Amino acid sequence: MTYLAYYKEIVKLGLPILVGQLGMIAVGFADNIMVGNYSTDALASASFVNNVFNIALMLCLGFTYGLTPLIGALYASKRQEDIGATLRRGLRINLIFSLAVTAVMFILYLNVGRLGQPEELLPLIRPYYLIYLAGIVPVAVFNVFAQWSYALRGTTMPMVIIMIANCVNVFGNYLLISGNLGAPALGLTGAGLSTLLARLICPIAIIAVFAMRRGWEGYRRGFLGRGGASLESGRIFRTSLPVGLQMSMETASFSIACVMAGWLGKNELGAFQILLIVGTLGFCIYYSMGTSVSVMVANAAGNGDRALMRRIGWAGYMVILSFAAVSSIVFVIFGPWMIGVFSDDAAVTTLAIAQIVPLVLYQLGDATQITFANALRGTSHVMPMLWIAFVSYLIVGIPATYLLGITAGMGLYGIYLSFSVSLFLAGGLFMYFFLKNTRKTRLSTT
Repeated sequence: MTYLAYYKEIVKLGLPILVGQLGMIAVGFADNIMVGNYSTDALASASFVNNVFNIALMLCLGFTYGLTPLIGALYASKRQEDIGATLRRGLRINLIFSLAVTAVMFILYLNVGRLGQPEELLPLIRPYYLIYLAGIVPVAVFNVFAQWSYALRGTTMPMVIIMIANCVNVFGNYLLISGNLGAPALGLTGAGLSTLLARLICPIAIIAVFAMRRGWEGYRRGFLGRGGASLESGRIFRTSLPVGLQMSMETASFSIACVMAGWLGKNELGAFQILLIVGTLGFCIYYSMGTSVSVMVANAAGNGDRALMRRIGWAGYMVILSFAAVSSIVFVIFGPWMIGVFSDDAAVTTLAIAQIVPLVLYQLGDATQITFANALRGTSHVMPMLWIAFVSYLIVGIPATYLLGITAGMGLYGIYLSFSVSLFLAGGLFMYFFLKNTRKTRLSTT
């Protein structure tokens, strides 16, 4: 295959994921537009809760990612019943893990008043937090089945479910935030209830499709314990935990930055949330193509072909860099307009527009670390991801955020500028270990 053929295959696999992600961005936009126009206090409260929960959700999401390379390698050998059995065991492990994360987040809820946020926001933060808490396990269950589907190169079905749930979320926001069509006006709490309903719909729908779709009898037999051999729980856990921790530590660096933005004031907190949602446009595009890279690398790993794994990694990098360039152009040209949609508070929008330059600067770093983190994940050699994330995002990233944003007095600009430091460092290290693990021509499949 030529590199052009790899580019096409990566985009073909990633496009349905991208459509689903763009749908989620649209919902994020709608959420924040409706909440922001409802009140600046509601927007700031949503910013705090969303960013705190991003750590937990990314931890659970990343933990499900451990299934993709394992199932992708089994798929290369067409072992349907083994895949079903591995899915069953993976679901059990992820349920236990997500319940543990829920318990930790509830303990944090009991101490939310000690996190230094503006006192007047706490009555809005607390109920919204509890509603978000109820959505952790449904998100984890859906993503277990979504990663199974992705590993089988079936990226369209989860996309359709996500799009349906997104429509429900937006309509629920319309009803419950401002009280349209006779519904009660619940403000931020209404937005949380709409999101929770959408998160419940996703696992119910994807399990129903898994149970009824023709041609998946082999997967179902293995899942129900009627055949197949599951991979060991220890192997699934060892593959899942580093990826989950890597994603949660990356998210933690952004969430802690959100807390620091709250120290600066509620206008800075609201501006931070707007920029974070706008910046998600780039992240979700890179993530979608990165998932394609991970699946294709996993399939190549199942056949023991390291040379092919490396070619796929480089092809994915070219595709994602291209998208990063497009995203940067969009931010520069349309950023002020996009920001203005979220709030009519001039103080908030002015602060947000001033952060477009550092937002653009970290796109290359984000594209690099997403590409090679996913490529490395596809190889199943994921242990280096743990210490890379710890060093890049926590040891280097968080102090850089504090030094530039608080100590140096650069405020929100310094906070956003610090993201480039951690993302470029992580990207370079992920690239090094991916190339190291694909150095030989052939890889044993045992």
